[in-house]
Amino acid sequence: MLSFLCAALMVLYVPLPPEDHFSEFELIPEEDNYQNPPTGNDQQQHAEWFEEQLEADLKWSFALNGVLHAATSEFQDIVLLDTKRFGKALVIDGKLQSAERDEFIYHECLVHPALLLHDNPKTIFIMGGGEGSTARESLKHKDVEKVIMCDIDRMVVDFCREHLTENQEAFRDDKLHIVFNDAKAELEKTEEKFDVIVGDLPDPIEGGPCNDLYTKPFYEQVIKPHLKDNGIFVTQAGLAGILSHKDIFTSIYNTIKHVFKYVIAYTAHVPSYADSCGWVLASDEPLKLDVEQLNSRIQERIRGDLLYLDGASIVSSTVVNKMICTSLLKETQVLTGENVRFVYGHGLTKNAEE
Repeated sequence: MLSFLCAALMVLYVPLPPEDHFSEFELIPEEDNYQNPPTGNDQQQHAEWFEEQLEADLKWSFALNGVLHAATSEFQDIVLLDTKRFGKALVIDGKLQSAERDEFIYHECLVHPALLLHDNPKTIFIMGGGEGSTARESLKHKDVEKVIMCDIDRMVVDFCREHLTENQEAFRDDKLHIVFNDAKAELEKTEEKFDVIVGDLPDPIEGGPCNDLYTKPFYEQVIKPHLKDNGIFVTQAGLAGILSHKDIFTSIYNTIKHVFKYVIAYTAHVPSYADSCGWVLASDEPLKLDVEQLNSRIQERIRGDLLYLDGASIVSSTVVNKMICTSLLKETQVLTGENVRFVYGHGLTKNAEE
């Protein structure tokens, strides 16, 4: 019975800033990683390393060519690194947000399934997404008429607009409207309804700026009233690997299930995260996962090529392994604001208090 439910679950419509800000990662000299000092060619390859604290007992690091730019806003620390393996990497509050060589996986998965499952998406509202990549993917859809990108942090947007060259065309597109505000406040003050609302927000962390935007009251009272009758909501939902999926992925999925009739959870591996990412897509209208229809819509609607997704990979991404499926089915927590989960680490708010 469990195997049947697992199969059905997903297809059932279903400078650098000041050192005291580097709370969750370090830049360390390469020789610190040698048991013996480097000699010969090793000395020529000397480099710094980016090191992110994923858990109390787990770190993830990769070698750097250098630090390209850094800034600190009133909300968070922002750093753009030049990494040897992943190219340019955007780091906020010590946590890797995206890397040049594989960010297309995350952003294609976040945007295209929702827009392709919608019959005729014209208007898109993006919560967060300050780096511009989510807007870039949304604007690939020929029939999209308006994309609103609402980010609380003007400095992040200006920083990315200046330094992330791959998104500069999207930032210049007349269809893109950039708003600097809290997404909740911005939605609450408008009567406009949207075909698709996209949550491209940082993970909920202690002291983070957007933790309330992962809660049942927010989904119920703000998101749902601002979707058109056939509207679709999609959000990034944290890491979704064997050891990480219970951090926030399953609880976000379960919370959204308490608000929308039809909910799909799906995952993909992103190398620069050293893990799989999870997304949750939802609507009050049935969601049809059909490979041929998805491929047809990709050909008809999208300018250029997708690097990662096609119809088959969209459908297959909704099939998760038995362990994760079981966790999704058994999850009971509903995020309410008082009842919360955080990923490891904390934001600038907590730093400032300390």
